[in-house]
Amino acid sequence: MVNAGIVLDQILTGLSIGSWLFLVSIGLSLVFGVLGVLNFAHGVLFAMGAYVTVSAVSSSIGNFWIGVVAAGVVVGVLGIIIEMGFIRRLYGRAEEELEQLLLTFAFVLILEDGIRMVFGSGTRQIDPPSAFGFDIVVAGYSMSSYRVFVILVSFAVMGGILLTLKTTNFGRLVRATSSDRDMASLLGVNVPRLYTMVFFIGAALAGIGGAFAAPLQSVTPALGETVIIEAFIIVVIGGLGSFVGTFFGAYLVGIMIAVGSIFAAGAGQLFPFIALILVLLLKPEGLTGGANT
Repeated sequence: MVNAGIVLDQILTGLSIGSWLFLVSIGLSLVFGVLGVLNFAHGVLFAMGAYVTVSAVSSSIGNFWIGVVAAGVVVGVLGIIIEMGFIRRLYGRAEEELEQLLLTFAFVLILEDGIRMVFGSGTRQIDPPSAFGFDIVVAGYSMSSYRVFVILVSFAVMGGILLTLKTTNFGRLVRATSSDRDMASLLGVNVPRLYTMVFFIGAALAGIGGAFAAPLQSVTPALGETVIIEAFIIVVIGGLGSFVGTFFGAYLVGIMIAVGSIFAAGAGQLFPFIALILVLLLKPEGLTGGANT
């Protein structure tokens, strides 16, 4: 029997799921909002971040925080290689969007097989840092302190992105370039370098998202496949390229996944797709109205 206590407990779990879904989805939204690239490889970059962190914790280093930093750097550098070496060659082509999607899907297959070759096909798991070995109890409901920490990280990342975009010169260049790439180039903006920097940030966010998610779930080579589907649902629900929409969409999907599992097996995975269909039919620009919001 479903009661209010169970529902509230699942909502808290959904907030935790939404927090790390946001960390991966915001990078996908950033890259699309600025470059116009739907990076299908974003999910496998998330998985690579998780594996880098698991390796750091399991090795002689044995430090989760070093793993988080390493995940951001390693995956970010891989993002630079993908953008500079491959995606950049497709800008301006007649079928640019389709070719970018096919190219990034090819990287999904390549990188996923690479993960299997290096780490095997087995499941990896790590525990949260020892500093978070306690629960936080509010009004009789407890939640892992690590889950609360990841939620706070998602809020900090969202605030940092908005602050950067609105108050810094880099943010102004990003907004100008996303609005009109050709005009920004004529005004002296080094668009290729800016694109590479944005792609690096987006990939690094995926890696960091994987790092923070690693203690919360099993890490497998197929992790990226599940995550990229959920991330695409989130950015469509929120509005393609909308950072605020991605934030709310991630938490909405996280809650639907958690609460849906109360009512029927598999319903948690079904509800986000129903929400996606409704948004596409009733509000195709997304909950917040599209890019740069």
